[in-house]
Amino acid sequence: MNLLWDKCDTLELAKKYGTPLYVLSETKIRERCRIIQDDFLKKYDNTKAVYASKAFLTTAMCKIIEKEGLGLDVVSGGELYTAIQAGFPMAMVEFNGNNKTIDELELAVNHEIGRIIVDNAYELDLLEKICKEKNKVMDILFRIVPEADTDTHEYISTGHKSSKFGINLLPETIFSIIKRAVDSDYVNFKGIHFHVGSQLHDNKSHLNAISKTLHLIKDLKDQNITVEDMNIGGGFGIHYTDDDQVKPLAYFLEPSMKIIEDYCQENDLERPMIIIEPGRWIIGEAGITLYTVGAIKTNGDKKYISIDGGMSDNIRPSLYQAKYHADICNRLDEDKTDLVTVSGKFCESSDLLIRDIYLPKAQSGDILAVYSTGAYTYSMACNYNKQPIPGVVLACEGKDYVLVKKQTFSDLIRNECIPSHLEE
Repeated sequence: MNLLWDKCDTLELAKKYGTPLYVLSETKIRERCRIIQDDFLKKYDNTKAVYASKAFLTTAMCKIIEKEGLGLDVVSGGELYTAIQAGFPMAMVEFNGNNKTIDELELAVNHEIGRIIVDNAYELDLLEKICKEKNKVMDILFRIVPEADTDTHEYISTGHKSSKFGINLLPETIFSIIKRAVDSDYVNFKGIHFHVGSQLHDNKSHLNAISKTLHLIKDLKDQNITVEDMNIGGGFGIHYTDDDQVKPLAYFLEPSMKIIEDYCQENDLERPMIIIEPGRWIIGEAGITLYTVGAIKTNGDKKYISIDGGMSDNIRPSLYQAKYHADICNRLDEDKTDLVTVSGKFCESSDLLIRDIYLPKAQSGDILAVYSTGAYTYSMACNYNKQPIPGVVLACEGKDYVLVKKQTFSDLIRNECIPSHLEE
């Protein structure tokens, strides 16, 4: 029996498209979107969900998100351009990020996106100048530093006191910049945004950040400033290995909404629109990556099976020791008794995709599937060692569709130039 992914035979996909290959299940993506609809958007009034596109974004993904009734959170001009080219409704786009360039802000203003999430005073200056030049007014949120510690890798913890993201909560800082926006002729202050981190399995940091934000909202009301939007971010954890204690979406959202609604009622506040921005939670478990096994060898006490990809198509294990589970697609019925380390093909000792996993005894030419690679793999892929970036295929009910063509060697040097004096 071969591994099926959304009813597509993974060996046939590997044969048809080659490996490495990213494969996404459309069914799984839509299932997650509909959980968001049922457990959040339909359950609570005045709510919105935006997909954090940095996890994975293509024009086709924009279409799926639009059809499922979600908005889009972008963090770069390239992500915004992708949404524009896909015809995504600009009113449903929010632009995040800690150092947006002038060109990026101009693109956002020209297309009148729904919200710009302002990270700092410098950005507010730029945005006001651009809006004045273009005679436009943009709706904004301010991203704050909620000073909420999280139980996750330090590289994906974003809400702690010393984070590079957001505006600190010192009264002389936060009230000053919000007052500037309220008095501005070129921006509309709509609310507050925070994000505490990624791949979280505990809701304490969210609840802590929410409490601090609600106190800020009350203090602003006392100054006759109304907060219409409250974006509580995403970061809800998914399953990579059996060590992950995965919680349902409701585990995060139900206590969050209760705290918000109780506080607003007790303090005579009109409850803001509550916005969430899941990314990995929607796309992560929908994806697998297929590889072909090559060299197999034992050095010292380690047995290695080498694959035809690695850190250029999945940097996460090298970057922050991310862990994954895998299967050999053509050996699902065989006992997993062989302790191996899955090694990439790159000239780096850190290029180990999975350390110490039990698999059936592999042979060269087998197809290996690594699970939960939908998020932060294709979006972080690079051409290290001049390796082409793999293609992306969408699987749906036994049919397969190309979302992104795989790169070729000619793609790698397409933009390279040789100065004339070197041609001599």
